[in-house]
Amino acid sequence: MPSFDVVSRTDLQEVENAVQGAMREITTRYDFKGSNCTVERNDEVLNIKADDEFKLKQVQELLRGHLAKRKLDVGAFDFKEPEKASGYSMRQTVLVKQGIERELAQKIVKDIKGAKLKVQVAIQGDELRVSGKKRDDLQAAIAQIKALKIDQPLQYINMRD
Repeated sequence: MPSFDVVSRTDLQEVENAVQGAMREITTRYDFKGSNCTVERNDEVLNIKADDEFKLKQVQELLRGHLAKRKLDVGAFDFKEPEKASGYSMRQTVLVKQGIERELAQKIVKDIKGAKLKVQVAIQGDELRVSGKKRDDLQAAIAQIKALKIDQPLQYINMRD
C-alpha cells in the first residue's frame, strides 16, 4: 500500500552556519563597532543579545537574511517577545521548530478527512503517515495539505509504493 510521511525538520547545521555568518557580519560592520551584540545557538534555541531595541531589530534582520541565504524557511523559527536585560540592553529567544505539534497534526487530519479523500492518516509522534491504495490519492492529499497555507515548513518524505 503506497504511503508517505509528513514531517517538519530544520537542518541544525545550516542554522549554525547562518548564525556564524551573522556573527561574522556583526563583527565587521561599522554600525556595530563597539557594541555588544551577539547571536548564540544552544541546540534548538537561539539567543540574541543587543545594546538597545534598534540594534536588536538590526540583528534580527541580519539573522533572517542569513537564514534565507541558507535556504531555511523563517516560518520554522519562533521569535519570542524581546525582554530587557541589565542596563539598557535587550535579549530575545528564538526557538527552532522541529516536528509537527499535536494541534497542527489534528487540524491536518481533520482537513484531509473532511475532503473525503480515500487515504488514512495516522499521527506518529511528531510526524504524520498518510497511506492509500493509489498514488494519485496520495498526491491529492499533498495538494490538500499545501492548500492549508500552514506557516511551518512541511516536507513530504518516504514515498513508498
